[in-house]
Order: sequence, then C-alpha cells, then structure tokens
Amino acid sequence: MTKTTTALPRGWKTPPITSLVGLVLGLILLLICLVYSVTLGAAEIPLDKILASFVSFDGSYEHLVIQSVRLPRSLIAMLVGSALAVSGALMQGLTRNPLADPGILGIESGAALAVVVTVFVLGSSSLSVLTIVAFLGAGVTAMLVYFLGSLGRGGATPLNLTVAGAALTALIYSLTTAILIVSQRTLEEIRFWLAGSLAGRDTNILLQALPFVTIGLIVAFTLGRQITTMSLGEDVAKGLGQQTALIKIITAISVVLLAGSSVSLAGPIGFIGLVVPHIVRFFIKADYRWILPYSAIVGAILVLVADIGARVLFKPQELPVGVMTALVGAPFFVYLAKSKVKK
Repeated sequence: MTKTTTALPRGWKTPPITSLVGLVLGLILLLICLVYSVTLGAAEIPLDKILASFVSFDGSYEHLVIQSVRLPRSLIAMLVGSALAVSGALMQGLTRNPLADPGILGIESGAALAVVVTVFVLGSSSLSVLTIVAFLGAGVTAMLVYFLGSLGRGGATPLNLTVAGAALTALIYSLTTAILIVSQRTLEEIRFWLAGSLAGRDTNILLQALPFVTIGLIVAFTLGRQITTMSLGEDVAKGLGQQTALIKIITAISVVLLAGSSVSLAGPIGFIGLVVPHIVRFFIKADYRWILPYSAIVGAILVLVADIGARVLFKPQELPVGVMTALVGAPFFVYLAKSKVKK
C-alpha cells in the first residue's frame, strides 16, 4: 500500500521571509482601502464621526449609516473578492489551466441561472434560499463542464475544459436571458444584481453568507501543499503519494462554496478569479501555500477598489461593480489568451 504524503518535490524551496512581509503589507493596504471605502457615500460624514461610530455608537443618523450601510457593503466587497480570487487560484492549480476561473468555466453563470429560476418560480426569496440554490447551480455546472470537457480528445485537458465552459456559459446565458424576457417582474428584481452589484447589501446578508465563505477559505488554505503538487501534473502527484481523486473532490467543494457564496452576495462578478492569481504569481511563482492567502488579500483589495471606482466615477450615480472588474479583466483575458496561443 502506498503511503500518502504531502511532501513537495525534492529541492522545492520554502519562500523567504519576504513572503510573510508581503502578506502583512497587503493587509495594511487592504485596511487603508476599507477605511477609504467607508468614508464614501451620498451623505458627507466627517472622519471623526466615522471613527466615533466604532468607539462610541450613539444611534445617530451618521452612525447608523456607517454601521448598517457602508461598513457591511465594504466587508461584503472584501468577502466576494477573496472568495472569487481563491476559487480561481484553486481551479487554475488543479486543472493546470491558466484561463480557468468560476466565470469563464461557467460556474458563476450556473449559480446565477439557479437564482434567476428560483426568483421566477417562487418570487422574492430569502438570501438563505438563494444561497443554497446558488451552491446547487454552481455544483451542477462544475460537474457538467468537467463531463463535457472529458468527452473531447485527450480527456479533461485545459483547452477542452475552457471550450466546454465557454459553450455551457453561452447556453446558460441564453436561458437566463429568455427567462428575463418572459418575466418582467424577475428582471426588475434582479437586473442590477445580474450585472454584479454591491448596492443595498446589509449586515444580515453578510452574516448569512459568512459561514459558507469561511468554510470554503479554510478548506482552500489547507489544500495549499496538495494543489502545489497537483499543479505539477497528476502523474507526479500520484508518484508522490497524493490521493488525487480525493483532492479533486475536496477542491471542487471549496470552489462551489466560494463561487456560490459570492454569486448569492453580489451576483456574477467576472474576471477576479482569472486576473488575481496571475497577479500573485508575479511574486509567488508556484507555491500555493502562499498563492492562496495572497490571492485572498489581493482579490479583496481589487473588488474593494472596483467598488470605490463604481461609486466615484459617475457620482452621485454608481455603476455595478461587475462593470468595473470587466473593464480591467477583459483586456487582461485577451492578452493572456494570445500569449498562451503563441506558446
């Protein structure tokens, strides 16, 4: 019987102390962005009153706005960014596909379709119900993409998975559009959400989704060593004693939890899961023990900054945050796809 090990290949270097320093600096930058995000809004609230709302809450209008509107929205932006970035890093490491992310492989679209169908059939539903159906939609879509990708020549190769994901995303988008055309009520309820929006999110929504995201992140972080080995190839991983089938199942559960939670919170926000892992790999080349926590921090910063831009660009009106991430992510995707084709 082969002894299971989580050891990395011989000669693999442990990242230097600078990696830990980078995490600390990232957390400091994230805190700065959080503070700035909380200061933004339709009502001008001085910084001293913002600080006072945390130190000595008195129930005034300004304090209520900070505690019940601005802070939850900013925290949800951070949560969504971390969830999408980590799920994208997991998918890229497991499939060895640099173009993998929950949006491009159709997982976000599947979760969104499940939510749209639920609202169409049941009318307005609680976030708890929408979260569960988003998980189911994400899970079913993930299995379909893997199944369709496995049918191609060579099995579930990165190219086959990307093509299967793109085809399934197009089909799901068509079905979603058809439902919204038929039901004006459903369109009115979730049209802003479908573009990827953080507007109107409150503490209750945050607290309902927080356990799912937390579990997904904890599971992901514990898989760092195994995903590093899997990223070298399945044969190499098996040779090192990895239980590859079990790792795939646990990783899929983590991805579904993270992607489903983010869709239920803010709708389908694209390109975060694609872009962030590549940004992180400029600094941490291939060690997912560090890539995953770095992705969580960078993803949180990116969505938070995108939300700030969405509120500031056309103030007092605001854009959906999904529009802002697409403006950055779409050119990056084209560049990445062209560079991979040349190779």
